[in-house]
Amino acid sequence: MFSIFFAYFYSIQLTHTMNKPIKRVLLKLSGEALMGDQQFGIKADTLGLFADEIVEVIKAGYQVGIVIGGGNIFRGLQAGNIGIERSQGDYMGMLATIINGMALQGAVESRGIYTRLLSALNISQVCEPYIRRRAVRHLEKGRCIIMAAGTGNPYFTTDTAAALRANEIEADVVLKGTSVDGIYTADPKKDATATKYETISFEEVMLQNLRIMDQTAFALCKENKMPIIVFNIKERGNILRILQGEKIGTLVS
Repeated sequence: MFSIFFAYFYSIQLTHTMNKPIKRVLLKLSGEALMGDQQFGIKADTLGLFADEIVEVIKAGYQVGIVIGGGNIFRGLQAGNIGIERSQGDYMGMLATIINGMALQGAVESRGIYTRLLSALNISQVCEPYIRRRAVRHLEKGRCIIMAAGTGNPYFTTDTAAALRANEIEADVVLKGTSVDGIYTADPKKDATATKYETISFEEVMLQNLRIMDQTAFALCKENKMPIIVFNIKERGNILRILQGEKIGTLVS
């Protein structure tokens, strides 16, 4: 009984934070998440798991936009280590996100959900250009949209792209999928005394420099009152349970 009441209270809190029920969600999915237990690339089982999760949420009546990273293939920040100029490396990273987006698109569509891959870079042979009104229209028609190539500009992370796109498409919440179940006072994999935040303000996150997302992404969401939920993407069913009001992860608002 207590757990039911707690879930209901959390749902009320989340709804109050956004001043409306959740209808449209922006999922930030890292490229590293697609690796599974591999060191590089895309693991088929992991890709299938994420596709199943996304399809489940859409079939439950939610509109889903996804911003995907490319760190499983190439990270722009690594460019300097191999003699590549930062801007060039960032563009390489954007191309990696398009590869991941194509893979996810194929996996979701194979499960019966129409999907559109939208790119901030113009690569018309494989994806549509990102146009805000078109993206919103796809969502309204029940399609999943995958937004790749970050913001289309170097020096901006895909976390910042997720914050930007969430505000552009007027999402109700950003779901940031990670390998841990929320935001902690320290890295729980390295510090056994680390404690989890159930809720935390944007001011606290930025003041403490908690690096679950970059500061630019947090600042953009703070300015536009866009709540973020940080949660464990690897646990089956988490996305739908969050949207239905279950207290999972850490709410940043």
